[in-house]
Amino acid sequence: MHMNLPNSITMTRIVMIPLFLWILSPHFPWQGPNGAQEILASILFVLASMTDGLDGYLARKRGQITTMGMLLDPLADKIMVTSALIALVAYNPQVVKVWIAVVIIGREFLISGLRSIASSEGFTITASELGKLKTVVQIVSVTSAILAHRWNEWHIGLLVFPVKWVAIAAIYFTVIVSTVSAVDYFVGFWKKIDHASKDRRKAAVLSRGRSARIT
Repeated sequence: MHMNLPNSITMTRIVMIPLFLWILSPHFPWQGPNGAQEILASILFVLASMTDGLDGYLARKRGQITTMGMLLDPLADKIMVTSALIALVAYNPQVVKVWIAVVIIGREFLISGLRSIASSEGFTITASELGKLKTVVQIVSVTSAILAHRWNEWHIGLLVFPVKWVAIAAIYFTVIVSTVSAVDYFVGFWKKIDHASKDRRKAAVLSRGRSARIT
């Protein structure tokens, strides 16, 4: 089966996920105080996150939006986020608590479910600015949480960068933005689904009216 460039990029992101999990595992050979494990995992996660926007952009620009791509792209996103958070619960539990992972992952599945229902009803709900902000904050929070496993702070000249506190602040901000964006998405979904049901009721009434006149 021929696979176009956007779908190939999406598949690359899916392949990156087990590699990312292996780097964060106790079996990774380059562990130690130099932080090679944390740096490699952070770079890989950022690269995988960058491909998320790239494949969609190329699919639209090249006119290569396919059913396979529409299926794989959100699936890859959900697996990547879920894998990273579950791994971080074990890897850095001081920053990523179990309840935090549950809230963020639950939000992803909720949105997926609403999108499926919307699609079956014949309409779509575009990502809001809050959803886009959530994606950016999520990348920052996961990356900083990985780095905070090795460093509490970085000393850059006379400046001190509080890696651990940035990670904690980012992960809690991610929870807030995820929750607010989920509510915002649900409100938009409810308005459209309510409007669609009203249209169906009107159509049914008109149809019964026409049938009554004919008989």
